[in-house]
Amino acid sequence: MAGGAIVSTGVTKDYPGKLTAFVFFTCVVAATGGLIFGYDIGISGGVTSMDSFLKKFFPTVYRQEKEDQSTNQYCKFDSQVLQLFTSSLYVAALIASFFASAVTRMFGRKWSMFGGGITFLIGAALNGLAKNVLMLILGRILLGIGVGFANQSVPVYLSEMAPARLRGMLNIGFQLMITIGIFAANLINYGTSKIKGGWGWRVSLALAAVPAGIITLGSLFLPDTPNSLIERGYDEKAKNMLRRIRGVDDIHEEYNDLVAASEESKLVVHPWRNIIQRKYRAQLTMAILIPFFQQLTGINVIMFYAPVLFKTIGFATDASLMSSVITGLVNVFATLVSVFTVDKLGRRKLFLQGGSQMLVCQIIVGTLIAIKFGTNGEANLSKTYAAFVVLFICIYVAGFAWSWGPLGWLVPSEIFPLEIRSAGQSINVSVNMLFTFIIAQAFLTMLCHMKFGLFYFFGGWVVIMTIFVALFLPETKNVPIEEMILVWKAHWFWGKFIADEDIHVGNIEMGHGKSKAGSV
Repeated sequence: MAGGAIVSTGVTKDYPGKLTAFVFFTCVVAATGGLIFGYDIGISGGVTSMDSFLKKFFPTVYRQEKEDQSTNQYCKFDSQVLQLFTSSLYVAALIASFFASAVTRMFGRKWSMFGGGITFLIGAALNGLAKNVLMLILGRILLGIGVGFANQSVPVYLSEMAPARLRGMLNIGFQLMITIGIFAANLINYGTSKIKGGWGWRVSLALAAVPAGIITLGSLFLPDTPNSLIERGYDEKAKNMLRRIRGVDDIHEEYNDLVAASEESKLVVHPWRNIIQRKYRAQLTMAILIPFFQQLTGINVIMFYAPVLFKTIGFATDASLMSSVITGLVNVFATLVSVFTVDKLGRRKLFLQGGSQMLVCQIIVGTLIAIKFGTNGEANLSKTYAAFVVLFICIYVAGFAWSWGPLGWLVPSEIFPLEIRSAGQSINVSVNMLFTFIIAQAFLTMLCHMKFGLFYFFGGWVVIMTIFVALFLPETKNVPIEEMILVWKAHWFWGKFIADEDIHVGNIEMGHGKSKAGSV
């Protein structure tokens, strides 16, 4: 199977191998780490729209929503404590991702996943049994630690196990599992909201133990990646694993490239210090800006707070939860589009098309809400008008689901050389969690103050990020991770930061302006 051609440098790598059933199975199991993240994203917005949950933990918000007629419709749910319930998880995930980096590097990717699953299990139990806000927040923090570990290790694991030609498809399995988790949570919220006695929210929160159990048990059966085995000194095991996952005996060229990359990485004593070196400027920039932009698409406004958002613009409780189920289903199917096209169309085309689609939908949704609600938020939506709002939100979700959703995790996970990979992925996760926290903590307040203009605000950011991709992100499809530096060297902007002597790829060493054969 072709590993991918680097046309711009005249260097072609062609690692033999195929997609084996073993690789497919391990990648599916590892990708289930995305279920815990997705389930939490979907569940939190649903329970915060349930009256019984608000009565017990946030009575002020409940009274504001139900009884205080003087409160602007856009401001009914504006509460810092309510937002802290959602956002506390992401602060914990941010901090945990740095510790996960060390665990991933020293003990392997699978044990980082296992640790994440166990912690998430405990957090789910605490949330389901919560008696007060303190127990809720503590449970959320434990959930966040689990998410931080899983999000740090799973994308790296998938990128290292997958053949270069199918790396995009297999890596997007992580995002697909996130969307399945969101959809499952939306369905569960819709069902538990109908439980009499007002304890349905406990079932919703406690069922987070199911995806946590799946990744916890699944990780015990996962093999280590060849990259991780070489990194930790198990060369013979790495060779055997590479034969097994590629399904061929001729793995010497790929193995030698992995060893060469590992030898170079061992010279790096401080990966956190090295990642700020000039030659890694492109990777560092992408590790910061891609997750930053991903959160400023506005998707988490929809996914975290969809039921609250739909209630704010006039949907009844049942209707708001059902609308969330519909957007969740669209999210799953649109992510499948990315799974089957990312390695054919490439990353850039999906980024650019998805960005354009999201922008158009944000303008339309903002305008539809502005026409009907103005700034006071008082209006009754007809079924037809409400259907139009949901339709364009669904088209927006689809655009995100085949572009910034999966690619926001895929691209950062495949661009780092081994010597800075764990540090780079930690930066990616921590920036993602930081801005997820900021959006989660600020959204209801932003909705209160910016009203329908909030959709135009996120639309403006979509314009900026789409231009950024067009100018600064090279195509990375089909490129073996160990050769990725050649893509940056060939780029009109990033090539300025990489000297010829910085490039060491397998048996090809670039030096003094020309290519020459030789061992690294």
